[in-house]
Amino acid sequence: MNSIKCECGHVNPEGTVLCEACGKPIEGNQHIDGNDKKKLLNMRYEGSARRSNTYNKTIIDKIWNFFSSVKIAVWLIVIALIASSIGTIFPLEQYIPADAVSRDPSVFYEATYGLAGKIFYQLGFHQLYSSWWYLLLIASIGVSLVICSIDRFVPLYRALKRQKAKRHESFLSRLRFYSETESVQEEEIKQVKEQLAKQRYNVKEEDGHIVAEKGRFSRWGPYVNHIGLIIILIAAMLRLSPIFFFEEYVWVREGELRVIPGTDNEYFIENKQFILDTYDADDERFKDALQKEGRVVPSNFQTNAIIYRAIESEVVGAEQELEKVDEFEIRMNEPAKFGGYTLYQQGYQLNEFSEMTFKLYEMNDPDTEPLGEFTVDLFDPDLEYELDNGFKVEIAEFYPDYTISEEGVRSKTNSSNNPAFVFKLYPPNSEDAEISFVGDVIGTAEQMGIDPEVVDLSPMGQVIGTFTPSIDPTGGENNYRILIDSIDFDRKSGLNVKRDYTLPIFIIGAIIFMAGVLQGMYWQHRRIWIHPKNNGILLAAHTNKNWFGLKKDIEKAIEGTSINIVNDQKED
Repeated sequence: MNSIKCECGHVNPEGTVLCEACGKPIEGNQHIDGNDKKKLLNMRYEGSARRSNTYNKTIIDKIWNFFSSVKIAVWLIVIALIASSIGTIFPLEQYIPADAVSRDPSVFYEATYGLAGKIFYQLGFHQLYSSWWYLLLIASIGVSLVICSIDRFVPLYRALKRQKAKRHESFLSRLRFYSETESVQEEEIKQVKEQLAKQRYNVKEEDGHIVAEKGRFSRWGPYVNHIGLIIILIAAMLRLSPIFFFEEYVWVREGELRVIPGTDNEYFIENKQFILDTYDADDERFKDALQKEGRVVPSNFQTNAIIYRAIESEVVGAEQELEKVDEFEIRMNEPAKFGGYTLYQQGYQLNEFSEMTFKLYEMNDPDTEPLGEFTVDLFDPDLEYELDNGFKVEIAEFYPDYTISEEGVRSKTNSSNNPAFVFKLYPPNSEDAEISFVGDVIGTAEQMGIDPEVVDLSPMGQVIGTFTPSIDPTGGENNYRILIDSIDFDRKSGLNVKRDYTLPIFIIGAIIFMAGVLQGMYWQHRRIWIHPKNNGILLAAHTNKNWFGLKKDIEKAIEGTSINIVNDQKED
């Protein structure tokens, strides 16, 4: 590092504009402008040497200088805001509705939103907040904040720490507020010092030179802002870790007890009752709106639930015991909170298939009495069913939510929204099975314009349609047919499970950020210098904002003395 020695004897680092000791302008700042007027000093960073303005040789220097630019930081923030705004146009992948045509992102966005959805998916906005380029953008903003702060804070702190009362005349004469008084009494100077002290200025004297200062801490407001923003960015990055943030959607049927996802089998929920209230269509307050809506609109839907916690057992293989934690009435905006987790009411389904009863008939005479019947629990189906008359039915394939496409038939979800079966039927004393498919595959395929003969029925899926008599998917002829006799339905609640340990970090960052805003907005760094010259004095002052307030302080301090009020040299 090269150094610059001032005539006062102080050695300044390379890039210094104003001597750190006496304030004398250096580095070509002693000249006057084209109109023969003195140029006012740039006091933004006290004329201290900043690394970004000094070194530009190595790759480290270039990276440092790039991220130390405020313009670069602003552009990074603008790009992040634009990307975040685009990410709100369509739902993110984790918020694809459970009843969507397909929960496969490559299919859902194009099928639902057309070309715009396809572009949205291909550009990776469906996983915006976890995409590598968005995380890199957020990390770049954090790096920029850190480097901007260090590049300015360190030299500024060093310069202000060496604040001296004795300053060079050229420094004082080129401040915005400046005046000269040819003759001043010592008592008047003493009076000014007392008045400044009453205004809470910190008055320091050196060989007859005086500096009065207050509000220096306001200079650190922007750097406090940066600390708050960095903490907020760290909290945003921590949300990518399942340790700090977890969110999942769970369906719970009425009367069902199941483990809550993400709790490591520690917490369980029992849906005691689901309640759905709707607006009265005859109520004059809602009548017009409901008629315009054209459907039943819920006024409230809630889940009355009990939360249990698993008790650890010292006996290996022992049945798990549960202890009651609390009972909750979970409504919209009234979640259940327990053990660091929060359960939000977000959806419901009123007609989920729960049990289906089938009856067996002869193929050629379906109007006769049934040969037998069996009931399938769709949530826990048996592999086979023995009928009283010797028939045996096996479930070869079960598709809770099936669909059909040119690629074949498959199950879309694990929920019993649209079940279909492939049965193997064994007549009495026979080892040869008839294969039957129960589901409207043929009708739906024809509606979709797909030739049923070319559809592969082995990979199953979902399709919405009515159930038809059983068919043999292999194309063979059956002697018996299986028909649905009755269907039982369940109601289930859709709950959002969330655990967020980053929220306190966000709050701390926001509080620190606002403290920095208040610190820099409502206080000002004010300094007043008194420089003895012959029998008179030079009076100069500087502040980072609110020049009117500084002038009022000076007027109050010199009131009743012969000292001349300062002139605003910027106006002159």
